[in-house]
Amino acid sequence: MIADLAALPSDALRSELLAPNGPYTSLEVLERTGSTNTDLAAAARAGAPDRTVLIAEEQTAGRGRNTRTWLSPARAGIHVSVLLRPAEVPVARFGWLMVLGGVVVRRVVSGLCGVDAVLKWPNDLLVGPGRAKCCGVLAEAVTGANGPAVVLGIGVNVHQRADELPVGPGGLPPTSLALQGAECLERDRILVELLRELDIAERRWREHGGDPVRSGLLEEYRQVCGTLGQRVRVELPGGGGGTRFLHGVAEDVDDDGRLVVRAADGSTQPISAGDVIHLRPATHPE
Repeated sequence: MIADLAALPSDALRSELLAPNGPYTSLEVLERTGSTNTDLAAAARAGAPDRTVLIAEEQTAGRGRNTRTWLSPARAGIHVSVLLRPAEVPVARFGWLMVLGGVVVRRVVSGLCGVDAVLKWPNDLLVGPGRAKCCGVLAEAVTGANGPAVVLGIGVNVHQRADELPVGPGGLPPTSLALQGAECLERDRILVELLRELDIAERRWREHGGDPVRSGLLEEYRQVCGTLGQRVRVELPGGGGGTRFLHGVAEDVDDDGRLVVRAADGSTQPISAGDVIHLRPATHPE
């Protein structure tokens, strides 16, 4: 990690992002916490308002999908969670917010940071020619006195060295924006762009009742999903607590957000949950 990394300018972030100048209602920057998602979920249950933002300089117990951890040295990355209360959207569509978060962070990493990036279904951001992981997205539904909500958490590796990055799930190589030669490594600039793009995308999705087709979310996701067209192995829960495997080609993402895989016998199977591993052609069993 680069020494003497600058702290996030919390006052400047509030000035740019909080109403009336920005779209958010509350923003706090913590020096250190276990998990911004855990903290903000508790605040949501206690009645925190829509578009509350929580940022941490360091996470000691960050969480990803399937109870995985997401850790980072102090001031090396971005750890941000946003509380969203899309009252106009059926709860059944709340799951699309994880997809939306992935699409948004890909826009920023590709645009502002100038790093080639694609999404691995459903929400891993893979960057560079080696398709290494530098970002994770986690959306968690929360119910409290003020009704249902979603806490959307995004973690981005920005300044980490290679020896500070744990190997990801499925053997995904880890990386950071610094290791990829990103054009922008200023965490405050990345955060502002990320939160502004998130506001734009989430408002459009919300205005269309969370419909991924009418809002354009599904089409954009298909365009940037690097899993489509890949030969894949999907690890699925099997009977008796075991694991079963599906091999095939990832052909589409359907209107419910499921990955559609075509097996060797020509049959298709939609996958709503499971670990997807991209395979080189030579490793795919005939």
